[in-house]
Amino acid sequence: MSYLISLEGGEGSGKSTVLRHLENALKEKGFSVVCTREPGGIEIAEQIRTVILDRNNVKMDARTEALLYAAARRQHLVEKVIPALEAGTIVLCDRYIDSSLAYQGYARGLGMEEVFSINKFAIDEYMPDMTLYFDVNPEIGLARIEKDSKREINRLDEESLNFHYKVREGYLLLLSRDPERMRLVNAENDVEEVFTDAWETLERYIQERQRTAD
Repeated sequence: MSYLISLEGGEGSGKSTVLRHLENALKEKGFSVVCTREPGGIEIAEQIRTVILDRNNVKMDARTEALLYAAARRQHLVEKVIPALEAGTIVLCDRYIDSSLAYQGYARGLGMEEVFSINKFAIDEYMPDMTLYFDVNPEIGLARIEKDSKREINRLDEESLNFHYKVREGYLLLLSRDPERMRLVNAENDVEEVFTDAWETLERYIQERQRTAD
């Protein structure tokens, strides 16, 4: 069986690190796994990513930003995600539609329904089967970024602390609206604890789906 599993969270939540641990754990269980990210994952979407996150693009309009994310998402979906799902692969995606809803819809003030409408056009029926939301206090997340010299610092990292708190509020609102799909992971713990929590949640989900299929 194939699953589209998205990992979401604010800046410095550690989801990208945990994603690699989840990949290894799934492969040890014999699953075929594809790891990818948004925006990016394929050449065209990576080019769009460069434009979106360029620290010099401070004049970018919020709607332009939302549309660019949706465009990158569409190309990434048809070129990489859908073929992987059709091949029976588990896709672990570092960010997906919920990022646009939390960042542009809620924190930018464009409206979640408005941003969802353009993304619905982009993704068609391909919503995540399950989403792991890595919850962290923005001050803790941003402090982690400052300590990590290897991590890219992009335009969104440099937004105000208030913006990042709004992003978190947006994610928590999404979680409250769709608790069956979105599962909260406390990302303020150390990486091993965060991975264990995420892995137990993911493994339980897959086991439940397999039992239902049987």
